[in-house]
Amino acid sequence: MLEVNAVSVRYPDRAVIESLSFSLASGQIGCLLGHSGCGKTTMLRAIAGFETPAAGEIRIDGEVVASASTMLPPEARRIGMVFQDYALFPHLNVTDNIGFGLRALSAAERTARIGEMLALVGLEDECRRFPHELSGGQQQRVALARALATRPRLMLLDEPFSNLDAELRERLGLEVRDILKAAGTTAILVTHDQHEAFAVADVVGVMVDGQIRQWASPYSLYHQPVDRHVANFIGEGVLLPGVVNASAQIEFELGRFDGPTPAHCGVDGCRVDVLVRPDDVQHDDASPVRATVLARAFRGAEFLYTLALPSGQKVLSLVPSHHNHAVGEEIGIRLELEHAVAYVRE
Repeated sequence: MLEVNAVSVRYPDRAVIESLSFSLASGQIGCLLGHSGCGKTTMLRAIAGFETPAAGEIRIDGEVVASASTMLPPEARRIGMVFQDYALFPHLNVTDNIGFGLRALSAAERTARIGEMLALVGLEDECRRFPHELSGGQQQRVALARALATRPRLMLLDEPFSNLDAELRERLGLEVRDILKAAGTTAILVTHDQHEAFAVADVVGVMVDGQIRQWASPYSLYHQPVDRHVANFIGEGVLLPGVVNASAQIEFELGRFDGPTPAHCGVDGCRVDVLVRPDDVQHDDASPVRATVLARAFRGAEFLYTLALPSGQKVLSLVPSHHNHAVGEEIGIRLELEHAVAYVRE
């Protein structure tokens, strides 16, 4: 449904996007994830038709909508868009906001479509209210219903949860995903928040300096990051020093495991850094490996412990909260490293 092929977007003083490529299948939800200034919103604007590529092309449902020589106007692309501030019309009630783009339909068709959208987003009882009478989450659902009402080929969501508190962001992320899936809509989300990305998207692209470092499922990004930047950006964890032995195994302070060894790494003696996530480090009183509690963060069902190994290296460990250990206490730990990831030492 969406193909971005080697797209570059350049301003007179700098390149914002450089030879970026990705694709989305019909009904799939994608996400561009990255820090402010990485180019993700510029890429969204190029897809929408507000930026002209200097090179490459963008196709929607097989149609070239943007290239260095072709520029289909935004209104001709059949794209729906949900903005960061929702952009609802304050003088129109929920029904009229949703029906704003349906003026070409007959009155009966318009009424039926608005009813479908109200049911889809669960706002039948609020249909006569005005935007200022709604909560932030309700306003977001109205904006989503208005964008979906015209049956767009592609939906774009620009930081749609940024104005909401953390708990509401997570809940509404799941709601938005369910709504988009129920409508069968292909969509792409832009955000700097990995929790939003993971809650909503089927596939996520981690962006750095106008390029995608990795385009993969949330599970793969967390467990198999392709480089240090993705490893540091996604989730929590530490890199512990290790070395590749003559048997192509990686040895480090918490044990020994079979590769895979990093590409371009000589087998024997190659120095590496091993990625260890908090869920890889298990509390085990019977383990001979000991660590000292340096700090702890209570998260309700779990503690996130910062632990010091005998060498002085630090690791993180997620432990069920009924294991309540004090700072300075020594505990037993064992490693459960099902997804071994190592990088050549810089």
